[in-house]
Amino acid sequence: MISRPKAIFCWSGGKDSAYCLHKVLTANLYDVIGLLTTVNATHRRVSMHGVREELLRLQAESIGIPLRIVYVSDGTNEEYEKEMETALLEAKAKGANHVIFGDIFLEDLRAYREQNLAKVGMQAVFPLWKRNTAELISDFLREGFKTITCCTNDAWLGQDQVGHLIDLHFIETLPAAVDPCGENGEYHTFCFDGPLFSHPVNFTVGEKVYRPFSTDIIETAAGQPITRGFWFCDLLPAG
Repeated sequence: MISRPKAIFCWSGGKDSAYCLHKVLTANLYDVIGLLTTVNATHRRVSMHGVREELLRLQAESIGIPLRIVYVSDGTNEEYEKEMETALLEAKAKGANHVIFGDIFLEDLRAYREQNLAKVGMQAVFPLWKRNTAELISDFLREGFKTITCCTNDAWLGQDQVGHLIDLHFIETLPAAVDPCGENGEYHTFCFDGPLFSHPVNFTVGEKVYRPFSTDIIETAAGQPITRGFWFCDLLPAG
């Protein structure tokens, strides 16, 4: 029997991560020995998504793969890269030479990830790279995954779209400029059920909160929307 290369998976808790991990496990090409997620050390929430650490741990428990949390506090690239390097070297010591990401088409983000991994002698894997995002979200829903928006960028979406279950109607009614998968940061999600999970992650929907940027954006390119902040929906673990 040919042994599969060991890998760790950069897990955001959202739909793209869930779908990508499901495809990786189904293909059986890698032995995924751990999930890796960045969490704000002060607020104990997933960076950018705003999802509570408790829900992140419940996801990992249902998936059945160990979770390694990278805590960051000051939000600088230097801190992030330092803490990530520590976690990556831990995984490498366990035999993992590959790191899997659910990114789809952001070239600068891919280059950044590859450059950081090269520093520790590890290789990035992008199973969903350049896939059509309209097809991806359709496949995601068709395979039985369930997800809810936990954050929206107010340049494109607002309070009405945060805390919203994603279905075909939600996708079909997105503004024309919004990527179906929100790959440009238009929205973020929390995935709570589907073929990846042994059981659903139970939660309740809490309050919606608006977080403005610390400084106003005064100028943008002609015709482009202005991002002044984000809407977050607090998701609460339930029994």
